[in-house]
Amino acid sequence: QVQLVESGGGLVQAGGSLRLSCAASGSIFSINSMGWYRQAPGKQREFVAHIFSTGRTNYADSVKGRFTISRDNAKNTVYLQMNSLKPEDTAVYYCNSRSTRDYWGQGTQVTVSS
Repeated sequence: QVQLVESGGGLVQAGGSLRLSCAASGSIFSINSMGWYRQAPGKQREFVAHIFSTGRTNYADSVKGRFTISRDNAKNTVYLQMNSLKPEDTAVYYCNSRSTRDYWGQGTQVTVSS
């Protein structure tokens, strides 16, 4: 079992920045990758970014150049630095970890006002 706890969401104006954090606990040795997904009202959950145990990263095209995923292994925490935020980034952001199965956090709301 892996437990994920997100923090750092909030309300920000367009062009602003936020940093999300996701702290993992439990069977963290089994994790192959961690990442972020988001779900806007009335839309399906979509991929945002992943960071693998090798350090390799992947980003959705919509956030490339604006968002950066990173990790602190000592703290078992993954971060998502979000810059140049747009109203269309408004969503609930979910932390994900992947091993033999997917685990999800409870989600944190990000609202970008125009």
